[in-house]
Amino acid sequence: MKHFPKLLSSQIGFDVAQTMLEGFNGHYSNFRAAAVHAKTLFEAADWLALQTLARDRIASYDDRVDECVRLLEDEYDAENIDDEVWQQIKLHYIGLLTNHLQPECAETFFNSVCCKILHRSYFNNDFIFVRPVISTEYLENEEPAAKPTYRAYYPGKDGLPATLERIVTNFQLEPPFEDLTRDVACIIDTIHDTFGAFSEAFNFQVHVLSSLFFRNKAAYIIGRIINGEVMVPFAVPIRHVKPGLLALDTVLLKREQLLIIFSFSHSYFLVDMDVPSAYVDFLGTVMPGKPKAEIYTSVGLQKQGKNNFYRDLLKHLSHSSDHFIVAPGIKGLVMVVFTLPSFPYVFKIIKDVFPPPKDTTRQKIQDKYLLVKRHDRLGRMADTLEYSSVALPLSRLDEMLVRELEKEAPSMIEYEGDCLVIKHVYIERRMVPLNMFLQNGNEADIEHAIKEYGDAVKELMQANIFPGDMLYKNFGVTRHGRVVFYDYDEIEYLTDCNVRHVPQARTEEDEMSAEPWYSVAPNDIFPETYSTFLLGDPTVRQYFMRHHADFFDPKLWQKHKDLLLKGELPDFFPYDGGVRFCNRFPARFAAPRDADTVQDAASARADGSGPDAARAA
Repeated sequence: MKHFPKLLSSQIGFDVAQTMLEGFNGHYSNFRAAAVHAKTLFEAADWLALQTLARDRIASYDDRVDECVRLLEDEYDAENIDDEVWQQIKLHYIGLLTNHLQPECAETFFNSVCCKILHRSYFNNDFIFVRPVISTEYLENEEPAAKPTYRAYYPGKDGLPATLERIVTNFQLEPPFEDLTRDVACIIDTIHDTFGAFSEAFNFQVHVLSSLFFRNKAAYIIGRIINGEVMVPFAVPIRHVKPGLLALDTVLLKREQLLIIFSFSHSYFLVDMDVPSAYVDFLGTVMPGKPKAEIYTSVGLQKQGKNNFYRDLLKHLSHSSDHFIVAPGIKGLVMVVFTLPSFPYVFKIIKDVFPPPKDTTRQKIQDKYLLVKRHDRLGRMADTLEYSSVALPLSRLDEMLVRELEKEAPSMIEYEGDCLVIKHVYIERRMVPLNMFLQNGNEADIEHAIKEYGDAVKELMQANIFPGDMLYKNFGVTRHGRVVFYDYDEIEYLTDCNVRHVPQARTEEDEMSAEPWYSVAPNDIFPETYSTFLLGDPTVRQYFMRHHADFFDPKLWQKHKDLLLKGELPDFFPYDGGVRFCNRFPARFAAPRDADTVQDAASARADGSGPDAARAA
């Protein structure tokens, strides 16, 4: 370590802190610019460009961190700065964050840079932000021209229909709406169908986040309705219904529906946030109980989500006493998987050696996980948090787990004092393995899970993903009953696969042979053969053939591949199709209604009159 005179070291400390903050500010400027550009791409219906934008934004954080590290090494020989100066750097950095609008994210950026430069022995609160320092509570942009985090609307003056129309038009989307009055009437009817007729309380108001949430082929309006002591969350997806025309697709009014669209199995939203902590606090009110770490991740600040998650883990360890154990279920050939029963996550470590028939490498597996991180997951692939140098107390590790790690992944662990340090680990939300769910479920559970499994694989096809190993053990069932894929070491792009029919057997011996009688190239797939390992159970077979009889037909797989090769992206809906307005109110979409009639009907709903109000009474 270099030692500097006191005055010089103080100046170096400030300069390094300033350089690091400039690095973060550059990153966040790019982050916001991507969200702003997403609006332009959505308006133009340029879906392929929107996908590319989302993928590139994920990679940009690490690029900015590496850029900052190189600058500090070139300008200040950062690796050789002494301990006292590093502590001063942190203190100066804290001072620079006093009036910052993204201080929690800036602290995380500081940690990311330091962890690239310093040895893990420095990963404590003296040198990095193990605990946050700058409070984000009540943080808001107070600039006169700044956009507020959310806008409050009061329907008592103009009526609910006019208020809802104003909410939508305030986002100033360029394409016109096909029939906004019709769509608003559908929202009001859905509210009344869900909650019945209601009286407007003195404080009746609607709060709407000021920025749209862009993902896939939709833009979401997110908000909450306050009426007396009742708070109702809502999300309204906006979609293109015809070239150059928009429509409100539905309104989601249940917490469970919002939890699904913000779940760990979906790609990150593109959303412009001046004060991200204020957005996260708002989203916490409409999804109570959802960890802040997951909310930060869902809005695209995945590094902040990682930071918050690790803090949550440390806090949980200090307030629990159970042991990390080998995860229940069939052991995989590629990963050692373990869990802490009191904590709803699994930890996955790549093994040192992969037994046959696995033919892969550690780098290839890491590349597959990176592919999934940057891909549109369509709610069917679990997101992963990737960490290096994670220290877990030995006293909390089950002996059988320690032996498993020493046997299967010795290069990935080292002992340091009373801790076991894991050099590289993936962490995912814990789910019930689908094979165990099918074994333990009743007939209704089995039917639901099999339908979900087929839907999941078909949606992965639409996302250009071939799962590779499609055994039930590689899929999980979430707490919302959705089936999600989580084993990525054999995934490929569907467009890179050769979809083939099984050739006719030449002889009876061919049919009886354990080995295929036909040639198989590395990327060949044979959907007809999947029935062998998916339909062994008669109950499973019954429901599989009821819901997904086409699953084993190569034509289905080839059709999706051909669409992808043409550059066509299918529509995807992270909610039940039955709640879409075009399905819920088909008559309104089959024959356009007079605008005045729609407006009158909506007004009648809003003031509690009309036939539905009478039925509710």
